[in-house]
Amino acid sequence: MVSVLSKLRTSEPAAPGMIAGALPMPVLLIGPAQEIVFVNPAAEQFFDTGAGLLLKQSLADILPFGSPLFQLIAQVRERNSSAAERDVDLSTPRHGERIADVTVTPLPEPDGVLVVTLQERSLAQRMDRQLLARGAVRSMHGMAAVLAHEIKNPLAGIRGAAQLLEEALPPDEREMTQLIVAEADRIRGLIDRMEAFGDSRAFPRHPVNIHEVLDRVRKVAETSFARGVTIVESFDPSLPQVLGDRDQLIQVFLNLVRNAADALPDSGGEITLTTGYRPGVRFGAPVAGERLSLPLEVTVRDNGSGVPADLMPYIFDPFVTTKVRGTGLGLALVAKIVGDHGGMIECDSVPRRTIFRVLLPKAATGDL
Repeated sequence: MVSVLSKLRTSEPAAPGMIAGALPMPVLLIGPAQEIVFVNPAAEQFFDTGAGLLLKQSLADILPFGSPLFQLIAQVRERNSSAAERDVDLSTPRHGERIADVTVTPLPEPDGVLVVTLQERSLAQRMDRQLLARGAVRSMHGMAAVLAHEIKNPLAGIRGAAQLLEEALPPDEREMTQLIVAEADRIRGLIDRMEAFGDSRAFPRHPVNIHEVLDRVRKVAETSFARGVTIVESFDPSLPQVLGDRDQLIQVFLNLVRNAADALPDSGGEITLTTGYRPGVRFGAPVAGERLSLPLEVTVRDNGSGVPADLMPYIFDPFVTTKVRGTGLGLALVAKIVGDHGGMIECDSVPRRTIFRVLLPKAATGDL
């Protein structure tokens, strides 16, 4: 380790150690025995651990067993050439979720030392995906208005006619008229849900305790659609209040927990609700017309089957669903409500681990 650092830490202005220290992305040097021999400040921040402690550890101490990074390193050592991989899962129980693009490059000297460069999923990518979801939701506004006007009125006439026919029929011949009434009610319910997309009016927002919202969601879930499912809570008790509408936030997380419950296996299913403070994220609020800080993070994680890769780019689009009897409006409505709050929602999914992450603004001191 000393020989490696002595080669890096020279008095020359362009020394490799100084260059690596100035880079904004995490950079590590890994020795022949997977020991960490150098980290730059960005790597300290990425792993939330100081250099003094990291330099006493190996990769196996900071990453879980079986991490894809170990395979990539083995490939580089075997071929003695650089290799890169996108969307590598570097998540740990301590550091939470970490998804990054990884490049591993062998150094010509000292022998056996590798440079590992991490590029965490950029905030720009996350925001671009959120903007696409919002655009898809906005495209529903005109459609909802047309459907409400052109379908609901004649639908009411069809339902009324079926009820009149039913009154003139004996009880044992009313099955078909009852079917017409039931199907008319089902279509009206679908139109009512779509009309929610057309409501672009500003709504009053107040300080809301997000933990009370999640507690209500958990109680509803455990007494209805998630009976027998293990729901784990990992909350930050010091989290400030959210600026929003309590009922709408309940609807958001109730939909997310319901989706998670539907995806769980028959046995061993688990849903984890977490909250945390993540400063440094700012996003444009479409209703308020201002830029809001989004430091409050709520995640809904499940160990279900996951979202198919081909559907991931469209998961928040209307009428996109993996459910046999789903309408595909639940997540689209969730995206709209979160957007109306000036927030952001994103999804990361692989088999046995799907995470929906919601970022929300906190209530200002004057709002309390």
